Amino acid sequence: MKHLFFILSLICYGHTAFSQNKVKGVVYDDLNQNGKKDRNEKGIPNVSVSNGIEVVQTNGKGEYTLPVGNDNIIFVIKPSDYIYPVNEKNLPQFYYVHKPNGSPTLKYGGVKPTGELPKSVDFPLYFQKDKENFKAFVFGDPQPYSLEEIDFFHKDIIKDLKVTDEYQFGISLGDIAGDNLTLHQPYLDAVADAGLTWFNVMGNHDMDYDVEVDSLSDETFESHFGPNNYAFNYGNAHFIVLDNIYYPYVTERYKYIGGFRKSQLDFIENNLKFVPKDKLIVLAYHIPLIQRNVNFREEDRQRLFDLLAEYPNTVSMAAHTHYQEQLFYGKEQGWKRDKPHHEFNVGTTCGDWYSGHIKANGIPNASMRDGTPKGYAILNVKGNTYSFDYKVAGADPSYQINLSGPSIINTKYARKYTIYANFFMGSSKDKVEYKIGNGKWKPMVYSETLDPSFVQEVLNFDLANDYVKGIRPRDPMISNHLWSIKLPKLNAGKHNVHIRATDMYGKVHFANKEITVLEN
Repeated sequence: MKHLFFILSLICYGHTAFSQNKVKGVVYDDLNQNGKKDRNEKGIPNVSVSNGIEVVQTNGKGEYTLPVGNDNIIFVIKPSDYIYPVNEKNLPQFYYVHKPNGSPTLKYGGVKPTGELPKSVDFPLYFQKDKENFKAFVFGDPQPYSLEEIDFFHKDIIKDLKVTDEYQFGISLGDIAGDNLTLHQPYLDAVADAGLTWFNVMGNHDMDYDVEVDSLSDETFESHFGPNNYAFNYGNAHFIVLDNIYYPYVTERYKYIGGFRKSQLDFIENNLKFVPKDKLIVLAYHIPLIQRNVNFREEDRQRLFDLLAEYPNTVSMAAHTHYQEQLFYGKEQGWKRDKPHHEFNVGTTCGDWYSGHIKANGIPNASMRDGTPKGYAILNVKGNTYSFDYKVAGADPSYQINLSGPSIINTKYARKYTIYANFFMGSSKDKVEYKIGNGKWKPMVYSETLDPSFVQEVLNFDLANDYVKGIRPRDPMISNHLWSIKLPKLNAGKHNVHIRATDMYGKVHFANKEITVLEN
């Protein structure tokens, strides 16, 4: 009898151990949106669910089973024609944090112990037909270091949004806070005012710095936002959000490096098994895959490119740099397809860290070091194609080119002057032209140099005889979207210099500058 009892005990123990290593639940259509599965509410089949590495699809009843450890976030990958529930801050509720013991002791707290795994971890979704053509707001680094800067962000960016039925959600590409992680909650309060579902990416200033291993650097981020690696569908687009900061990782300049962990790349591989090849794949992360002053692990970038090789429609969105740049990855960088992979390094909503002169509304000008004004991007999706716009905070949407040059000159010295056009969304591939008065359109010269307007902003501080209110901007940097012309000989009178720029999507933008020419 004792022998039989021992065997039965082992069987029961084995069953308990197995149960603790699996999570199961149902993804269902929450008809009355009460957050619990009622008898008349059916499970949704063929929906992907993940533990951050493995990805499975629900069966005909909407059921799933996944392995789970002691530090997992289980999340559902929203299919098209459904939306996530959101909380009072418009943060999507698509995940369950499983950390039975919680986070280690951290300055900013991390995750509190979640206890034993529930019998069933269920995910409600709401049916809503997706639009084939839609828009999304894209924010680079809000990065406030104080409640005052949260207020700047709210007044200058959130209040600037013109939300219409075309906009389906927003996404912030990391550095949601500036090292002080107590500002995550005030940020959420500000973004909630936009009235849209908002997704968030982890940045290097959103990390727990008081950890010794990379796997714990995201604990407080997870407590506020959930997983920092996840995916969702909208229309014919599939979005993949990734944390691409290794910390701690000591380099010559920083204590972090750009890259992807094996677990993340495994997640992408497992996730893409259920994503049709004709989908538009949109990647969102913080650090660009190739960047001027932060190293990125080449082997990680290469595996990502290998995983995307069979997808003809792809685009990436990054931030981090506090300047704006269009990057294109070809076969020299390991991209496998003939058409280069486009990465938009989005300008930041904090601009040059809330620096510069104080505008009439009491908010810092904060233009970026390449001359791009503070603002945000708009992602336009049509089917499985995309385009981007850039909106300068507080400006008319047509403001896409800033012109630098004299407004009044002497006819004798006209040819000594240069006009610069900073086309904020431009790249060396674009065509920028000029004409004077009713003359013919002629090409401008692509010029990798400093933007004169930003140089002047810095010199207004450096050469000031009286105190200038505001924070001195950082030093100017070479702009990758600047064009120039030398003025020709001009007769006395008023002359209009017209500029037109055609971007990579075929959209045409205009700017104009009037110059008064005096007699010699």
